[in-house]
Amino acid sequence: MKLVNKLIKSPKLFVLISMVQLVIAPQIMADPAQPYHIGVDDTISINVWKNPELSVEVPVRPDGKVSMPLIGDVQAGGLTPEQVASDIQKKLLLYIRDPRVVVMVTQLVSHEFLSRVRVTGAVVQPTTQPFRQGMTVLDVVLEAGGVNEFASANRTKLYRKENGKTKIYDIRLGDILNKGKLETNMPLQPGDVITIPESVF
Repeated sequence: MKLVNKLIKSPKLFVLISMVQLVIAPQIMADPAQPYHIGVDDTISINVWKNPELSVEVPVRPDGKVSMPLIGDVQAGGLTPEQVASDIQKKLLLYIRDPRVVVMVTQLVSHEFLSRVRVTGAVVQPTTQPFRQGMTVLDVVLEAGGVNEFASANRTKLYRKENGKTKIYDIRLGDILNKGKLETNMPLQPGDVITIPESVF
C-alpha cells in the first residue's frame, strides 16, 4: 500500500501502473491465458491519484462488492482489476476532475481451489494438492502414495481446462513408473485433474 502510494505520485509511473493493474504469478490462476477475476474474500487496493482520502484497501464482501468513500458500494466480484478501476473512475467523475484509479489484488483467497491439482482413481490416497511451479504428473502421483494394485496405469488421463473447454491427455503412467519413459510425464497447470482407472480384470 505504501509502495503504491509513493509510485503514483509520479504521473508517468501512475500511467505505467494503470496499464499493468495487477501482477500475479500465472501459476495461481486456473487458466494462465485468462485475466484474473476478483473473487469473494480477496483483498483489493484501490488508489485514487492525488486523493489519498479516497484510497482504501478492502476485502471483497460475500455479495461481491466493496465500499469506498464518496461513491459507496462498488461491484468487484467477477470482474478484472481493470474493469473495477474503470467503473470507479466513471463514478468519481461526478465528484472530481479526471480521476485516475489503480486497482490491485493484494491478497488472493478466492483462487485457492482453482489453483489446486487433483489425483483420483486407483491411487493409494486420492488427493488434492496446491499447485507448485514445475510439478509434473509423476510428482503428484507419488504424493498420492503411488498407484494401487488394481490400477491400469497406462490408461491414465489428464483433464485440463483450456479456453473454456476440457481437453483430455493420455498419460502412460505405467511406462513412467516402471520403465522410466517420461514422454507423457507432463508439467501440470493449476486446476488439472489426473484420473487413474482400475483394471477391468
